[in-house]
Amino acid sequence: MESAPLCALSGVEYAYSRSPESEGVERPALYGINLAVYEGEWIALMGMNGSGKSTLVKMMNALLVPTQGACCVLGMDTRDPQNALAIRASVAMVFQNPEEQSVASMVEEDVAFGPENTSVPTEEIRRRVEWALDVVGLHDRRGSLVHALSGGQKQRLAIAGALAMKPRCLILDEATSMLDPEGRAEIMMLLRELHASGMAIVQITHAAEETVYADRVLFLREGAIAWEGSPADFLNRLESWGFEKPPLVRVHERLLAARKIPRGTRCDVDGIVEALCPSV
Repeated sequence: MESAPLCALSGVEYAYSRSPESEGVERPALYGINLAVYEGEWIALMGMNGSGKSTLVKMMNALLVPTQGACCVLGMDTRDPQNALAIRASVAMVFQNPEEQSVASMVEEDVAFGPENTSVPTEEIRRRVEWALDVVGLHDRRGSLVHALSGGQKQRLAIAGALAMKPRCLILDEATSMLDPEGRAEIMMLLRELHASGMAIVQITHAAEETVYADRVLFLREGAIAWEGSPADFLNRLESWGFEKPPLVRVHERLLAARKIPRGTRCDVDGIVEALCPSV
């Protein structure tokens, strides 16, 4: 029997308040959303700007509640304000700009902020800060000033702050989009490690190549889930939807066609290098 979902959305719609000046009928930001997210699952959300991706993930964190339908996290209805803190401790969010999440001047103080505000005992806060900084590779910067960190380090710090809440699911709203290639690679490596440890991940991204690590890809269009499937199927459909395939995907396809790498080779740098240069 399939286990109960960590997060379940049923018939969810969401409509932002209309301004008095607006005219005509406005389509809801989300409509007809039926989605279950399971423990340990990695879901990638793709879609054009304005397709409803950010609105959808904010439902899972109780930052927004449905105007129709229901969203439940670990059996807790997000529409009940008394559930909000417990839901946000279970489903933590990391946003696009890490500086918007920074609330303290020192690294370790920034990580401790969330647990401190949910009445976690002091000793437990210390343990969580140590653990979270170690997981993201910033333990040696615990006494540093936040503004002295690089872009990739600031994003890892934002993830550490989320991890200090001990969540069951980590949501990332385009958390790699402002980073250089090196910083993006650092974050993707960290996400792979967290996923391997059993954490559920919901990732909004505009980088198609980042979907290769997901278990499922959801493509949103005009507030609805227009398609869902495997990363391989998603990448194969990109051009038919009018998108250009990323260079790495084209290299992967050419190597497969030339039989330089075996079928099933993962479509990322590590997978291709491993296939071309297998360790002895």
